[in-house]
Amino acid sequence: MSCSEVFAFHLDRVLGLNRSLPAVLRAFRGDVLPYRYTGGAPRPALWWDPGIRHLADRDNDQNSVPLSWVQYQRLLQAHCGGETALDSAPCVGVRHSEWGRLALFDFLLQVSDRLDRYCCGFTPDPAELCVENLLHAKCGSSKDLLLVHILVRTADPSRLVFIDNAGRPQQSADNLNFRLIEGIDEFPETAASVLRSGCLERLLLRSLYTDREFWESRGGAAGLRPLVRTNILYLSFQAVKPMTIHFTQILILYFLKLG
Repeated sequence: MSCSEVFAFHLDRVLGLNRSLPAVLRAFRGDVLPYRYTGGAPRPALWWDPGIRHLADRDNDQNSVPLSWVQYQRLLQAHCGGETALDSAPCVGVRHSEWGRLALFDFLLQVSDRLDRYCCGFTPDPAELCVENLLHAKCGSSKDLLLVHILVRTADPSRLVFIDNAGRPQQSADNLNFRLIEGIDEFPETAASVLRSGCLERLLLRSLYTDREFWESRGGAAGLRPLVRTNILYLSFQAVKPMTIHFTQILILYFLKLG
């Protein structure tokens, strides 16, 4: 598990999405664990949730529901839980607003493994698993593209759970994966308010400071601020650009203040 899971958890909470499992960076000590866990640098630790529902299919057990890219685009148009009942096709029981949460989160972190595991929305490095496993070669046929890590809790099947959130927040500006927000027509108001306020950097750094192991391992504010400013704030601007002119203008003013 990557240390970026910890960063992702704090971004999730600061934006008010509240869909990812808690993650911390910790140095393990003692004789119970093998030396490789206790004799080196701090490691990320992720909360395990036994309530997450998995499919019985052993080849597809990393999903709560089987979903293809084509089906996903159809259910986005159906506005499930509003215009269309959650239990009516093409809906899969997940509310429409959940997909906006997921898309915004994945775009800000450039997490492609969920909505675009085939790397169809950007040019992948030859070392990427999607290239090595010949998944990228399937991008020409949308009907063959499947989503992964689409998970819900058995007790609350209308809300998504975000796992495996390690992304590419330092992806180059000319190779961003806009496919992650394809078909999305709304973002959650709480997250939009945080971005609109211009306080994302301050709130995120303050949240990250509470995990002292992570904070110190990344060089504190001086080490983390470039990541937040250069990547997360820039991606926030790119994500909302197709949505509202007013929101875009606010973010432009924010960047001018940073300069």
